[in-house]
Amino acid sequence: MNKIMEFKRLKDLREDHDLTTRELAKKLEINHVQYWRYEKGQRDLPTYLLIKLADLYQTSTDYILERTDETTPYKNKKDK
Repeated sequence: MNKIMEFKRLKDLREDHDLTTRELAKKLEINHVQYWRYEKGQRDLPTYLLIKLADLYQTSTDYILERTDETTPYKNKKDK
């Protein structure tokens, strides 16, 4: 089964940070229509953008992917 995931949390995080799709796409250095397609699940979200979004929102990739409800990012091994 080749189903593309809709990222509801991406929209929620974007709105929580008072960003439009255009503003966020500019920060990510991509076209706003392309970002909108990721958010709506019309295109697969590349790993590098997932990581950039997690860093931008100071959360984990697992939170964005809805694998956890914990919004706090994981600590890096070097931070221990």
